[in-house]
Amino acid sequence: MNLDEYFRRIGLHGSYDKPDLATLKLIHKQHVMSVPFENLSIHCGETITMDLEVIFNKIVRSRRGGWCLENNFLFGWVLREMGYDTTMLGSRVFISTSNDTSPYESHLIHMVVIDGKAYIADVSFGVSSQVWEPLELISGKDQPQAAGVFRLIDKGDIWVLEKTGRKPEILNPDFAKSSLVNSNKTKQIYCFTLVPREADHFFEKNHSLQTDPTSMFTNKSICSLQTPTGFRALIGWTYSEVTYKPEQDVDVYDMRNITDDEIEQILREKFDVKLQNKLQPVNNKAWYTL
Repeated sequence: MNLDEYFRRIGLHGSYDKPDLATLKLIHKQHVMSVPFENLSIHCGETITMDLEVIFNKIVRSRRGGWCLENNFLFGWVLREMGYDTTMLGSRVFISTSNDTSPYESHLIHMVVIDGKAYIADVSFGVSSQVWEPLELISGKDQPQAAGVFRLIDKGDIWVLEKTGRKPEILNPDFAKSSLVNSNKTKQIYCFTLVPREADHFFEKNHSLQTDPTSMFTNKSICSLQTPTGFRALIGWTYSEVTYKPEQDVDVYDMRNITDDEIEQILREKFDVKLQNKLQPVNNKAWYTL
């Protein structure tokens, strides 16, 4: 880990060697604004590995993004190097089509304890479910952020993360009934326990998520990046720019389909991503919403 290189990657300059809450909030927000949540490697013929040096070279030196098993794994390494008291946790993602959570812990997150208080740090869920700053681990407390109001709920054996958002306003009528748009104002995102996990807990899921033909990640090519006013997303050939307008209680969705010839330019100009191998976009039917 080279912290100076990492800080440059997320757009920070100077010394950030004090492991306090203000610094954690800063690097958390800068990470999600600078590093895309993306699974493009799967659709470029590349293998995603949970090797920290490989991930560092990919995200920091090659300026790529990654999914949670890369982004959050790397972020945990950063936190440890900075001296934070951090614990890796596993979570089960909510699946809207079955109205239940996945039976497997496929999403990696971190619990960070600062001055006796615990926080959940997660820099890699993407789109409108992405928290910009860590959430205090306290049950039932409304924690407003740009995307909406997040809540962590202690249900005894598990904690649940949910979000109350705003009404989507779709500019392009062709996407008025798009399956990518979630019309539910309140939704569960994932659930987790406080049982510490090691990296090898996720190795099997890291493999199956990128090889199983029923996996959502093999059925959709995804790239999303948070912006100061919302987020951008490229799902298959559908490019979206979403603007949060809390004062009007709406999120404005500007969605359009692009051609194969536009893919490379969109990735470069909107996500600062340059791929080494050719992307084969995919947007099969699967449970995924912006």
